[in-house]
Amino acid sequence: MWRIWLLFDPRRALVALFTFLFVLALLIHFILLSTARFNWLDGGKSAQAAAAAVPAAAPK
Repeated sequence: MWRIWLLFDPRRALVALFTFLFVLALLIHFILLSTARFNWLDGGKSAQAAAAAVPAAAPK
């Protein structure tokens, strides 16, 4: 494992890794905020609308 760090500069590799993970986390959160079901900023109103949009399963 130590030979990998001879090929890559650890500071640059870790900064690039953390930057990529931060951008990925932001992207996932913005995608979730764009949906009605997972938008936690609008409160209960959007959650009720999302629940009403999903039809209930018909009993057998």
